Amino acid sequence: MKKQFFFALSIFISTISFAQVKPTFGVRAGVLSSGIRGEASSNLDNLISFANGMITTNNRTGFFAGAYASIPMDNTISIEPGLFYSQKGYELNGDLTIKGAGFLGANAKAKLQSEYIDIPVVLKANISGFQLFAGPQFSYLMKANLNTTAGLLGFNLLNNNMDVTQQFNRWDMGITGGIGYKLSNGININASYDYGLSKLDKNQNTKAYNNAFKVGVGIEL
Repeated sequence: MKKQFFFALSIFISTISFAQVKPTFGVRAGVLSSGIRGEASSNLDNLISFANGMITTNNRTGFFAGAYASIPMDNTISIEPGLFYSQKGYELNGDLTIKGAGFLGANAKAKLQSEYIDIPVVLKANISGFQLFAGPQFSYLMKANLNTTAGLLGFNLLNNNMDVTQQFNRWDMGITGGIGYKLSNGININASYDYGLSKLDKNQNTKAYNNAFKVGVGIEL
């Protein structure tokens, strides 16, 4: 994965060097809804015990923010690499027990809160302000916390937070794509979907992958 990242970085640097038009730069921020595709609940099976399969999985709502460069290839096509901080994860609700924390019961929640650095490199088409884009995305996991809570009759019986970064694969590769619109003043709005291709667990045994839907607003500097 590291070799793939440095290969993509070398392509990016070469593209800037040979671009006929100077690149423009911008910043973008927005909200995202992230989850796990595949065996989501099994991804934490060494930390959580499940009872009778009474588990529901919900997406985590977070935010992303960062910077990007737009490198024109012609009047319509450009290459846009970026560097973004993104909050990802997912939530489990139901009848579960956190190992080492005792019985939690049917109202327990386990929320995985992951922090990633995303590096997308997309090919973008701009047609009279309307934009279509797609390309690979490389991500690095900075930190992952598992927050567990349980309540009974309105009382909070447990609120525990543990670092589970070492349980997960640090590097993630996927594809991203979406649509957008750019105003004449440089403000742009877009919506995209990230589709992870790398297994999340460190040992590569569980078929669980990141996915996220993003909506953001950017402006060229």
